[in-house]
Amino acid sequence: MRPPCGYRGPVIVDCALYRDGRRTDSGTHWRQLRAEADQQGDFVWIGMHDPDEDEIHEVAEVFGLHPLAVEDAIQPHQRPKLERFDDMIFLVIKTLWYIDADDAVETGEIALFVGPDFVVSVRHGDGNELHSAREELEQSRKVLSHGPGGVLYAVIDRVVDEYLDVTDELVIDVDEIETSVFSNDRTNDSARIYVLKREIAEVRRAVLPLRDPVVRLASGDIPAVPEEATPFFRDVADHLARAAETVDSLDALLSTAFDAHLAQISVQQNDDMRKISAGAALIVVPTLIAGVYGMNFKHMPELSWTYGYPFALLLMAAAAGGLWVLFKRSGWL
Repeated sequence: MRPPCGYRGPVIVDCALYRDGRRTDSGTHWRQLRAEADQQGDFVWIGMHDPDEDEIHEVAEVFGLHPLAVEDAIQPHQRPKLERFDDMIFLVIKTLWYIDADDAVETGEIALFVGPDFVVSVRHGDGNELHSAREELEQSRKVLSHGPGGVLYAVIDRVVDEYLDVTDELVIDVDEIETSVFSNDRTNDSARIYVLKREIAEVRRAVLPLRDPVVRLASGDIPAVPEEATPFFRDVADHLARAAETVDSLDALLSTAFDAHLAQISVQQNDDMRKISAGAALIVVPTLIAGVYGMNFKHMPELSWTYGYPFALLLMAAAAGGLWVLFKRSGWL
């Protein structure tokens, strides 16, 4: 069950005091937990979900959060970024999850306030819950012993892993598009290609801006990240680079597939025009012969010939048959 943490509603979804790499009793009001974090290495982690302005300002007052960062945390749809305010850092991360039924990528957002003895996470959107990430972190005393830097790593690592899951699903979608474009069947793939490019653009807006903050965290010049924790962030940076490379390659493949789709349409239209032209020729030549014989001039050859009519029909059939054989051999029919 969710601990009370001082709110009835689901605004503060979890809060706890961590000491010596372990979670202490979390059934206390979050204000009291803040007061109890008085030993070396103690820190408090408060997780909030879609708070309103009054609720987040109440937490900001207790933890001394910078008002500019609080303003960004209240308003979602921020660009991924890392900002430093004295001994506190503020990180914004875009969250992604894939909806298989709609072939769509949905986005959310997590804002993290990380200080020497606290972490306040503000989550917007329905996807990428942090409860399971918190539970996994609490099972790893080695990571949790790094304090707020360990929490920062656990959250970013969970989000980046979700990026990789989303890109894996997009790879499957792009493979399906390529198979459809180069199949012998007539398909209308342009609409799905456009939708997929929009989804990839959404992923790009989440992945690419996050690379610089993660590199800064891995460099060891951020106060919230101890030197011994930087290898964890280097591992996250490697995963993030892999996601970014996949996004770039998928976008290029979709552009190539769209060009190939247009080329296929052009080839199909040319093939249709050849067939139409061949069919028209099969009709025009016999019509020409019939037109000549239908002029009814008085001194026209074969006009009084007994076999003139059968000869005209045979000539039409022979001309049409010859054209049919010629077009068949040239691939027009």
